[in-house]
Amino acid sequence: MSSQHFYHFSALPLSTRMVYSMTLLVLGVGYLFAMLQVFFSHAGLDGNKHDITAEDVRIAYHGSGSDTRLQTALKGPMADMLPASERALIFTWVDQGASREGYDKIVKPIVDNRCLACHDGASNPHLPKLTSYEEIAKVVVKDEGATIPTLVRVSHIHLFGITFIFFIVSSIFAHAYMKTLWLKCVLIVLPFLTILSDIFSWYLTKWFPGFAWFIIGSGVLMGISFTVQWVVSMWQMWFYTLPDKLQECGGALPILGGKSKIQDV
Repeated sequence: MSSQHFYHFSALPLSTRMVYSMTLLVLGVGYLFAMLQVFFSHAGLDGNKHDITAEDVRIAYHGSGSDTRLQTALKGPMADMLPASERALIFTWVDQGASREGYDKIVKPIVDNRCLACHDGASNPHLPKLTSYEEIAKVVVKDEGATIPTLVRVSHIHLFGITFIFFIVSSIFAHAYMKTLWLKCVLIVLPFLTILSDIFSWYLTKWFPGFAWFIIGSGVLMGISFTVQWVVSMWQMWFYTLPDKLQECGGALPILGGKSKIQDV
């Protein structure tokens, strides 16, 4: 029968707890900025930029049933880049057929003044190039949502990046004491499963818009997992006092025969 020990935060050196705390602090701020990025890139696609709805998510991945790619962008993430009056001029130009004459007279001056700093084809290769009528005509087409190459590019970034984040957070959280061991295991496993369900739901929503709710649900569960692990870890590192029976072993909780004795406390 093997004997192993699980070390609670209280049994760790002060320096280790400081490293863990600073790591969680930075990752927590990073997660908040990630949520802001999600808001700014999705909110407004349905015409209301004050919140994110299932319709916003559906449009982002499945596409709009009525607008062009240009209109969707100007209603969503690019809405604040142009004054409302200039956006209205562009919308009218698109609705009237997006003629070259209208482009030269109305749209080109707006694009040159407002858009070419980023959409010049060199500053950011992932953004559409808008330096000519021919280039703009490519985005005055039916909005069909994110393309498969775009989803693949973003998928591998998320799969690697978010997995590393939760590996770090969960490795820290593993030092926390929870009397209900199965709940602790669920909190550790859940975010990794939601990463997969979130990514695969992107592709499903591309063809079946109802799966937008799976994207939202995955994001909510991921956020809950992160928040619980973050709060429990920070609380137990600095403010929590172990039960008396566990303090007797200095925070090194014995695990005998693969079964933790914390279940018996």
